[in-house]
Amino acid sequence: MEIEQQLAASIKAAVKDLYGVELADKQVQISPTRKEFEGHLTVMVFPFMKQCQKSNPEELGREIGEWLVAHEALVGKYNVIKGFLNMSINASSWVDKLKKIYDNENYGIQPVTDQSPLVMIEYSSPNTNKPLHLGHLRNILLGWSLSQILEACGNKVVKTNIVNDRGIHICKSMLAWQKWFDGATPESAGKKGDHLIGDCYVAFDKHFKAEVKEILANDPEVNAIVKEDDEKTAEARKAAAEAKSPLMQEAREMLRKWEAGDAEVRALWSKMNEWVYAGFDETYAQMGVGFDKIYYESNTYLEGKDIVLDGLEKGLFFRKDDGSVWADFTEQGLDQKLLLRKDGTSVYMTQDIGTAKLRYQDYPIDKMIYVVGNEQNYHFQVLSLLLDRIGFKWGKDLVHFSYGMVELPNGRMKSREGTVVDADDLMASMIDDARQASSERLADMPEAEKEDVYRIIGLGALKYFLLKVNPVNNMVFNPEESIDFNGNTGPFIQYTYARIQSLIRKSGLESFSIDNDVEISEKEQTIIQKLVDFESVVLRAGKEFSPAQIANYTYDLVKEYNQFYHDCQILKEEDEKKRNFRLALSACVARVVKTAMRLLGIEVPNRM
Repeated sequence: MEIEQQLAASIKAAVKDLYGVELADKQVQISPTRKEFEGHLTVMVFPFMKQCQKSNPEELGREIGEWLVAHEALVGKYNVIKGFLNMSINASSWVDKLKKIYDNENYGIQPVTDQSPLVMIEYSSPNTNKPLHLGHLRNILLGWSLSQILEACGNKVVKTNIVNDRGIHICKSMLAWQKWFDGATPESAGKKGDHLIGDCYVAFDKHFKAEVKEILANDPEVNAIVKEDDEKTAEARKAAAEAKSPLMQEAREMLRKWEAGDAEVRALWSKMNEWVYAGFDETYAQMGVGFDKIYYESNTYLEGKDIVLDGLEKGLFFRKDDGSVWADFTEQGLDQKLLLRKDGTSVYMTQDIGTAKLRYQDYPIDKMIYVVGNEQNYHFQVLSLLLDRIGFKWGKDLVHFSYGMVELPNGRMKSREGTVVDADDLMASMIDDARQASSERLADMPEAEKEDVYRIIGLGALKYFLLKVNPVNNMVFNPEESIDFNGNTGPFIQYTYARIQSLIRKSGLESFSIDNDVEISEKEQTIIQKLVDFESVVLRAGKEFSPAQIANYTYDLVKEYNQFYHDCQILKEEDEKKRNFRLALSACVARVVKTAMRLLGIEVPNRM
């Protein structure tokens, strides 16, 4: 980044000196030179040909190139391909850059000060009716990584979670526990609390579907419903059967009692939620993530209801004949949005309004980021408009970090049917896969250390696979591919780090001197250029909300380093200056890999 800035300034100086033209910063776009051409960095001269009164781009490129060789110490030589000026940086400049990287323990990380903007990031957002699953994993890992990246970009970050601990889905699990689980506890069932409650949720759905099937088969009133076509008739009959289901009516009655503060319902709710929270905490700890502040829907929905009722009184919203409260966004090209049901109970949107208000009361937030899947794009579009209509000035500025769904090779997952991939089971399976794949490599390691390395490799494989994909894309998670020690995987990167640590241990040195006049190869220059790029990659990943950029940069870096490792002598290099330089280069690669992986929430082992 520093080199690019220096070159951009020199190119502007060259154009001013040669042609008397003042270029704008945006006109000078510098990028890495394409691999098929000689050079390190390239600038396209087309954007300023007209101002310089030049009709031949190659002539313009040559004149600027000659000026740079004569006046800019960074540039050793150049070549011009059509309108592209490719510049080769002097080897001595690369050595100087490596020295600066080597001396900077926090290379690539911007300092956080009292004046730094405060960014709040919401992620996880689980329901307390089921354990965390593979879909949650992508959400949580993206949220955690984004928080690390934005902090590395110089922001103060508050990591927050909203626990959806109330609502009809929670009552379904509670009702199922009462009916079919005979007073089971996590201890008596031998299960984590979130798993036990997830079983309750699945049980409710099983019995509910059976009731609906029975009603559809035998209820004359339901079967009398006829619409304009067979498909709409089937949909209308199903909806009527679901509304008639005694189980669903009981669940809705339980929700009304909960909102009315019924002591018995509230006591059961508290007990079952505590079981779930204990289970969530175990899962978060295994994942290596956490939060600075947790909000609960049970505390925030009342704030939201008060705001909605106040807006109703002010004419911002309207009430339908059935008593439900809505917001009308048809003038904005959207539709009407439900805010309170006809029985007065809240919906997710109500809770989000109340949570937003409380957060801005608690923190001087400069930016609010919601990490939520792309199936909720419309929800957050409406939430932004709602908050703005209510009068919260920050409404229009909220950011929905929308990401694609994660699926398995055999298709999508469904919580109600119990077909999800449980997060705990998946992490345990990945650790076991790591054990199978690397037990022979670690045969001489103490057992406790081996188990820790298996954990680091297994979770690293899982996290890297989920984070290396552009967040906006849907993805398929394949455990077998993720644990591979070759290719664009976490274990491949971790193995490279461990290899460098072994190299440094074998050197017997604690630090390495870098001589200014050491002779370095093109391959070494390429690796230094990749290291120099790290700072700008972090800043770009923060600006574009993309941990994938960190992941794929790291893979490219270790791929370049492994080529160098195989092609060049390091410990056996007879020239002491070169040997020390290569060890210092290796140490810098290891440091950047460790920092980059930390930004992804991934540990790296010293031995592997």
